[in-house]
Amino acid sequence: MGQRAALYCRVSTADQSCERQERDLLDYAERCGYEVVGLFKETASGARADRVERQKVMALGRARKIEVVLVTELTRWGRSTSDLVNTLYDLQSWQVSLIGQTGFQCDLSTPQGRLIAGVMASISEFERDLLRERVKSGLAAAKARGKILGRQKGQNVVADKMAPKVKKLRLQGQSIRQIAAELSISKTTVQKILIH
Repeated sequence: MGQRAALYCRVSTADQSCERQERDLLDYAERCGYEVVGLFKETASGARADRVERQKVMALGRARKIEVVLVTELTRWGRSTSDLVNTLYDLQSWQVSLIGQTGFQCDLSTPQGRLIAGVMASISEFERDLLRERVKSGLAAAKARGKILGRQKGQNVVADKMAPKVKKLRLQGQSIRQIAAELSISKTTVQKILIH
């Protein structure tokens, strides 16, 4: 038998089906001589990081039970460029390749795979920089409109929320340390509440 492969299919919404992906991947695996260890299908947004079936595939890779992950296209696997690059490096550390059924391979043990990963890492960094610039621009625009940003001086959400409980426990005779431990807040916060 050939290399052990996990087949991964994903659709974004419940009104879509994995049937085409499943059929194409099974045909591709047979043509290429892969031994199919498992077929993993899920309905989940690509933006979600907590995809259960994908985590199962990663666990197979970590346990060295597969050598290849087959997908119809890389967008079915990665939720973003950075997610794709990070999971590629994880898979590579376990000697597992990610192969798109269309023939696009991300095998970081080859020069081509390392080049592709490098390009994707650069794109990922570019995306992060763009996001950072958009956030800065949005904050500057909000300030220009007179919006006050951040926590205001004298504002302490935890102290404001916990004040009634702290005062009640103090009236019951508990020490500052006991109150802090019971409410899971710092002794300093308890002291500030009791001073005001």
